[in-house]
Amino acid sequence: MTITAKELAGKLNLSAAAVSMALNNKPGVSTATRKMVMDAAVEYGYDFSRISEKHNVTGNIYFVLYKKHGAVVADTPFFSELSDGIVLGCKEAGYKVKISYIYGDEGDVEEQLEEIQYSDCVGIVLLGTEMAPEDLAIFQKLPVPFVLLDTYFETVDCNYVLINNVQGAYLAARHLIKKTKKQPGYLRSSYPIGNFAERNSGFFKAVRSYGMASSKSIVHMLTPSIDGAYADMKEILENKEELAPCYFADNDLIAVGAMKAFKEYGYSIPGDISIVGFDNIPLSRIVEPSLTTIHVPKQYMGEMAARRLVTILNEKGAKPVKIEIATQLIERSSV
Repeated sequence: MTITAKELAGKLNLSAAAVSMALNNKPGVSTATRKMVMDAAVEYGYDFSRISEKHNVTGNIYFVLYKKHGAVVADTPFFSELSDGIVLGCKEAGYKVKISYIYGDEGDVEEQLEEIQYSDCVGIVLLGTEMAPEDLAIFQKLPVPFVLLDTYFETVDCNYVLINNVQGAYLAARHLIKKTKKQPGYLRSSYPIGNFAERNSGFFKAVRSYGMASSKSIVHMLTPSIDGAYADMKEILENKEELAPCYFADNDLIAVGAMKAFKEYGYSIPGDISIVGFDNIPLSRIVEPSLTTIHVPKQYMGEMAARRLVTILNEKGAKPVKIEIATQLIERSSV
C-alpha cells in the first residue's frame, strides 16, 4: 500500500502544502525541505504517477497590498473591485486567492514576507500604489513570480498592469477647458505617489496643448482623503488664497472634500467653481452636485493582472510587459 502526501506530511511534521510543493517541484519551500520530502517519498513508497496524472493546479496566488503612506485603504470600493477582479481572473485558471498585507514603514519587510515565501504561494499580484523602486528589490529576490499592479517604474524590469493616468488627467483637464473656456486649477495630492505624478503630467500636457502657460494654473496641495482635503481647503479659504474658476482633482476623495469646503464658504458648484475628479467611486454619483470624473475599470485591472500572472506561471521565459488600461470621462453635474 502506497503512502499519501497527507500521510507523508504527518510523518515529516510538515504542512500538507509544503509537501505538495516539494513533490510537484513548486516554489515556496527550501532546497533542504524539498530534498527531505523527496527522500522520504521514495523511502515510504509514494506513488509518483499521481503527480503526472493531476491536471488541477496546486498552490494559491496571493494578492499582496503594500502599505507605506496610508493612502491604500483596503475597505474602499476601489480596492474591493480590484480584489474581485483578481479573484475572477485566478478562478478562470483554477487558482484560489489569499490576501496579505506588507507594511513597508515597519522596517521588517523581509520578515513579513517569510510567511508568504514558505507558504503555498505560487505567484503574487502586488499592489504597488505606495511603492518606490527601491521597495521592489526584496520582491525580485523571491522564488515566485509577481505582477506589479497600479504603478510603474521606468528603472525596474518587471510585469506591470496599471491605469493610463496621463490619458485620464488629460481628458479631465481638456473637458474643463472646453466647457468653461478658462484655465483650470489643480487640486493635487500631497502624498508622493506615482499615479498622482502621472496625473500631474497629463493635466499640464492638456493645459499646454490649449496654448496656456503651466505656471498660470493655480495648484493647491491637499491630503488625498475626504476629511483631509476638506480641512486643507478650509484653511486655504480662510487664508483667502487665490482660487481658480475650475479644478481637476487627483482623485474623487480630494474632489468631494474640496467641494464640501467650497459650499460651506458660499461657493456654488458648478456656478462659481467647476470640478472634475478621478476614479469614479460610488460616492461620486450621489454627492450634490454629482461629480464629473474619470472612470477607471478597476475590476478589469484586477482580472488583467491575474491573467498576466497565470501566463507567467504557464509559459517559461515569458517576457515582461506593461499593460495600461484606458480610462473614460464620465460627465455629471459638477462642470
